[in-house]
Amino acid sequence: MFIPLRDENPTAKFPFITVSLIGANILIFFYQFLSVQGLKYYIIKMGAVPWAITHLKSSIFISDIFPPLTILTSMFIHAGFFHLFGNMLYLWIFGNNIEDFLGHLRFFIFYILSGIGAALTHIIFNPNSTKPMVGASGAIAGVLGAYLILYPYARVHTLVFLFFFIRVIPIPAGIILSLWFIIQVMNIGLGGGIAWFAHIGGFLAGIGLIKVFSKRRKTILIHQ
Repeated sequence: MFIPLRDENPTAKFPFITVSLIGANILIFFYQFLSVQGLKYYIIKMGAVPWAITHLKSSIFISDIFPPLTILTSMFIHAGFFHLFGNMLYLWIFGNNIEDFLGHLRFFIFYILSGIGAALTHIIFNPNSTKPMVGASGAIAGVLGAYLILYPYARVHTLVFLFFFIRVIPIPAGIILSLWFIIQVMNIGLGGGIAWFAHIGGFLAGIGLIKVFSKRRKTILIHQ
């Protein structure tokens, strides 16, 4: 088991979008957690339910949101504190560098598109599921995919658990992120309430999107 803690990859610009996304997710979580309705109500109401999206029906659910729109709302809903903490930790470690590379607005677009790609992948492989999918992990998986392409040699200080061996070790991002992706693939079919296909789809979407965004970035720089 491993937990990334921080990377050795300085940025030139303050990551306004990354910080804003983290702040929004935290505020939304605690608002819903402390609300009268409770967290479960919002998970059902704002989560992305594949059956509802593929059938364009939401009458059997509490939600009155047009089903495809829940692909967006679900990206800001978390099922619990550790779910939120894990996602925000990864977003903070890896998001600031992608935002630094793309710029603020382009990073926000990249993040949303990665989340959409993640959700669609989950829906394609689970079209009749009635379980709501929530969490920012699909969009963050896109950030991880982009980081793998842009900064594979950046060192990531990682807390490693191996039986009685517990130590913080600097490991190249390429190794950490490749292992992360392999774990997602190996867990397909194991359930556990985790949308593994969303993680995989988001990661691959991030790889594809960063290549497209990189080409456009080079074109803009050439014409400046």
